[in-house]
Amino acid sequence: MAPLSSRSTNRLSGIAEPEVWFRIVHITLENTDGFVAYREQTVEIALGPHGAFENGNIGILTRQVPAGQVVSAVPPPRGKPKPPKAPRIPRAIEFLRKALEWQALLEAGEIKSQGDIAQREGISRPRVNQVMSLLRLAPEIQEQLLRLTDQQAIRFLSENRLRPLTQIHDPQRQLEEFQKLLAQIPS
Repeated sequence: MAPLSSRSTNRLSGIAEPEVWFRIVHITLENTDGFVAYREQTVEIALGPHGAFENGNIGILTRQVPAGQVVSAVPPPRGKPKPPKAPRIPRAIEFLRKALEWQALLEAGEIKSQGDIAQREGISRPRVNQVMSLLRLAPEIQEQLLRLTDQQAIRFLSENRLRPLTQIHDPQRQLEEFQKLLAQIPS
């Protein structure tokens, strides 16, 4: 492939425009002596003065790999690999734990009111009330939520899905509705 170049000059300054070289990605396969040679050409965009790329100044990129090995066009990752993320505790379960903690502080007399909790946590009083409403869930439901290990179920059971259950005053009916909610979890 011949370099694309321009011989025009800037008439005012008399400086020649740079030569531009493009290289297209092309992979060819040669099988010799049990090795597979992949000849690659990768995209290159280079700027230089006119004539800089004459006399084969670009070079040839080749790599030999054993037969059966896959050559990836994706470069290897740079730097240290990141450790896998630990599964995050869903917010609904975090809030239930927080509500239980706040309730214990209120009962022990360490905090006087929900307003004090709001001020201490840096959130609004209505938000504290919303979180504390999770304590209206039947104790069996609270225990099930805190022991839940299925990640799909954990992600599905959001605070918004649980909040309507807190409006049901009969614990048995609340449990029935919770079971219906569990049945909706995608598998």
